[in-house]
This record gives sequence, structure tokens and C-alpha cells, in this order.
Amino acid sequence: MSKRVAILISGGGSNMVSLVDDMTDDHPARPVLVLSNRPDAGGLEKARARNIPTAVVDHRRFGSDRAAFEAALTDVLEQARPDILCLAGFMRVLTEGFVSRWEGKVLNIHPSLLPKYKGLHTHARAIEAGDPEAGCSVHEVTAELDGGRVLGQARVPVLPDDTAATLAARVLVKEHALYPAVLRRFASGDTCRKDLP
Repeated sequence: MSKRVAILISGGGSNMVSLVDDMTDDHPARPVLVLSNRPDAGGLEKARARNIPTAVVDHRRFGSDRAAFEAALTDVLEQARPDILCLAGFMRVLTEGFVSRWEGKVLNIHPSLLPKYKGLHTHARAIEAGDPEAGCSVHEVTAELDGGRVLGQARVPVLPDDTAATLAARVLVKEHALYPAVLRRFASGDTCRKDLP
């Protein structure tokens, strides 16, 4: 029985596409929903082109009422009955109440070598710190921002002439390999950490 995966996005959905395109043949999971907090997210059209159901819960309709926004998210998700939630460029911080509802079932990809550089502007921060390498992490989502257990990382060197944009582009290539690899293992019940070479 395949695991049911819902993918939450806010933008173009390139990580969503890498996950979906990997969920074929002998993969232990299948995508059942792509959900965005932005009606103009480019990833929605990419999901529709792959015949995946989509939904939008526009966070702007809820103002500062995060609980109401998350209740609406939960309503949509529960209709899809996912076993796993994958945050793939979903740019909303989720509260402890939401996370606890889905505890042990939520993955996220973050563009840094956690625990370094939680939050935003990760590539610029790595360059400013003089780090010799940067990368990305897939981790379980907990109430602590970018604080859950890391299930896999991939690394790239920071080059002398790197800008935040050029570093981000190289890290994104690694994200597209790492996230599907971790999801495949996670959906099979393997929660051991395994980094990409």
C-alpha cells in the first residue's frame, strides 16, 4: 500500500516537481495533493500538468490569525488523507498546534547545513561567514524552526566569486537530488540519516 503524500508549496515548485517525478514505479509513495498558500504559485500549474490534485488556502485572507489559517489548511489536508506532508518551499512558519497534529509525518528541505543558518538568507550568511562549504538539509519538522532531526544533507563548495544567487543555484541542484532520496527512504520507514556524497 503506497503512502499518500501531500506537498505544500509557495512558489515555483521545483522541489515539488523533483519529488513528484520520483514517485513512480517501485516508489513506496504517491502524490495525492499539492497545496499552496498563494493562488499565483507557479508550482500549481506544474502539479496540474502532472494530473495531481491542487488546492489553495490563501494566507492573506486570514490576516494575522494563524490559527484560522492553519485550521483551513488542516481541513483541506484531512480531505486528502496524507500519510506524509512534504514542505517544499512553503514560506509560512507553522505553529506548534499544527505541527503536533502531524507529528512524525512532516518533512522540510532547508537550504543550509543545519543546524547552521536556520531561517532566511542562508546563502548570504554562509558567504559572509567565510564558510568553505554550504548545502541543504532535509529534516523532520518540529515546533522549533528548522530544528527537527536531520535525515540527510548534501554539500557544495563555496567558491571565491560566489554570490548568494550563484550559491543558491548550485545548492538547488543538490536539493532536487536529496529530497527525493530522503522521501523514498522515509516512506519505506527508514528514518536513519544518510547524506549524499
